[in-house]
Amino acid sequence: MDTGTATGGFGALLRGLRTRAGLSQEELALTAGVSVRALSYMERGRSRGPQRRTVQALAEALGLDADTARQLERTASLGRSRRAPATDVPSLAAPPNAVAPTGAPDLLPRAPRGFHGRAAELAALACAADSDAPVCLVVGPAGVGKTALVLQWAHHSRAGFPDGLLYADLRGFGDTSEPTLVEVLREFLSALGVAHGRIPESANGAAALFRSLTADRRLLVVLDNARDSQQVRPLLTSGRRCVIVVTSRHRLPGLIVTDTARLVAVDVFDPQDGTMLLAEVLGEERVHAEPAAARRLAELCGGLPLALRVAAARLAQRPSWSLAAMAGELSDESRRLSLLDVEDTGVRAALRLTLQQLPRDVSDLFAHLGCHPGTHVDRYTAAALAGTDPGAAEASLERLTVAHLVTETAPGRWTMHDLVRLFARSLDAGPEGLTRVIDHYIATALAAIAAAEPGNEDCFPPLAHCSPPAATREFTDRSAAVAWYTTERNDLVQAVSAAHAAGLHDRTWRIVMTLWPLMVWRVRDGWVPLLKTGLEAARADADRYGEARVLNVLGWVLTEEGHIAEALTHLEASSALASRAGDTVAEANALIALALAQAALGSLDSAAQGCERAVGLARKAGDRVLERLAMQHLARHRADAGSGAKPSTPRPRPWPSTTARPRPTFLGSCSSS
Repeated sequence: MDTGTATGGFGALLRGLRTRAGLSQEELALTAGVSVRALSYMERGRSRGPQRRTVQALAEALGLDADTARQLERTASLGRSRRAPATDVPSLAAPPNAVAPTGAPDLLPRAPRGFHGRAAELAALACAADSDAPVCLVVGPAGVGKTALVLQWAHHSRAGFPDGLLYADLRGFGDTSEPTLVEVLREFLSALGVAHGRIPESANGAAALFRSLTADRRLLVVLDNARDSQQVRPLLTSGRRCVIVVTSRHRLPGLIVTDTARLVAVDVFDPQDGTMLLAEVLGEERVHAEPAAARRLAELCGGLPLALRVAAARLAQRPSWSLAAMAGELSDESRRLSLLDVEDTGVRAALRLTLQQLPRDVSDLFAHLGCHPGTHVDRYTAAALAGTDPGAAEASLERLTVAHLVTETAPGRWTMHDLVRLFARSLDAGPEGLTRVIDHYIATALAAIAAAEPGNEDCFPPLAHCSPPAATREFTDRSAAVAWYTTERNDLVQAVSAAHAAGLHDRTWRIVMTLWPLMVWRVRDGWVPLLKTGLEAARADADRYGEARVLNVLGWVLTEEGHIAEALTHLEASSALASRAGDTVAEANALIALALAQAALGSLDSAAQGCERAVGLARKAGDRVLERLAMQHLARHRADAGSGAKPSTPRPRPWPSTTARPRPTFLGSCSSS
């Protein structure tokens, strides 16, 4: 409402001072701690004369001298209303004497202590609050500091809400019961001056009176810890001058749909901000004395403010402890969550309360995600872990995403925060999940091989006892298979380590062997340690067939890397094992790869003899592809021997693109990148 020329004079003066200072409205609002909307109203003459503390904040932000600051205050005082607070209430809601003449209510809890950073989020919240009839939705995982952010902003923006600040903790994620709608409305109405006896007993009546009272007021209403949209809607005001800020661990998409809520996402701190938060609590001297340890602490806490504050609280109680000692203790994953609990506050408690709000099937899938050895899952992987179908798994993953327990990093691909993953593992869903997900990876990789290299020999015989997934991803062509391998490589490697650690030796070497297409495409990409893990597993399983195949690939990769002597040892062993096992195809392939290593050392006659034996074995097995490959390399070695050519370095000679490079049997038709 326009307040006349006096306030208009203040607005013109303020606008001129801001322009001369070279500040935008956003910059002045952020520095002075007022909302952009309030500042805009002042400059346009639509607000009442600002209070003295607001004018002082503006003067300081503008860097005014004493005389100019006094002039700004005098101009503002002329526009301040002298009338008593409004007491009129629409007759349909309540009689006129229902509201007592009280001052502006303030139900905000105290401002957070040791608040640090969040400049971008504070600016985003101020921007969201500056829109017409705004509902601001501040969301993020448990312990990320949503409430602290909102209270920090609210206390600094109180000048923009002269008619009051209301706050209610809806306790949507707590051990104590949630307040009823009537209880919240009674507290709000009482703060707004409604006599206790005049507050309607029904929720609908109280909500109607609340909407009537707030229709023309400039209020801030903070609804903290909301469980869902349904809990919030009856508490929304109808006035276009009110700002409602809702915090939740859930995204509450319903509020975005029905009330055009503006989303403000709050994420974890980066290591630098995490370190600075530790300094706020422990003191800069103590943190600056151990900068590397402080950064490591921030990383181990995953940038989660709650975890950082708990760690700092432990250190504050023990002045003699070093930050390095605390970081050392937190490095133990088996103890990390317990060390990040203090009394009834901590990461584990916060996550447990979040999980309790979810349906049983969703919380069960979350527990099974703790069995996953990697960092990312898709709907097929999640389904294998939980023993369900991909559709049901995807629906549960969506619910977990809304609850900020998992994050969708790419379409159809989810991950968890490190501390959330530790919490999931602590739920102990049983060892079956790991076996199921390893079998899922093997089945999917075999499907990818069939699409990428159709017609190749199988890498290995099927498992005698396995847990086939309910559904396996389908690959339409080679590019789809390559994309899957590229995306899943790290998780497949971690699955190998997990299977080996769990003693699943028959699965360990098999999943290593399913990676052969990626080894061919990126042969010098550090595969030796992984292949040696597969070799160790095959030997532990006493599987001579598997041992021969792994040795074959390992020798070929070592040859490509230039480690010829070690390659010869493995390839000779592979050939001997395959011969004893009567595996003529594997023996022939080993001889071709062995010939390459021999040729690299200048033993061209030995290489040619090995290829001759490989030709005979391939014919015996009836494998025409392998026979052609052996003959091709036989011709190459004989030609080099006849010309007297010898490699100048103990590296395998580069093969022309028109000539297939020797590789294990099931790699024979694969083209090299």
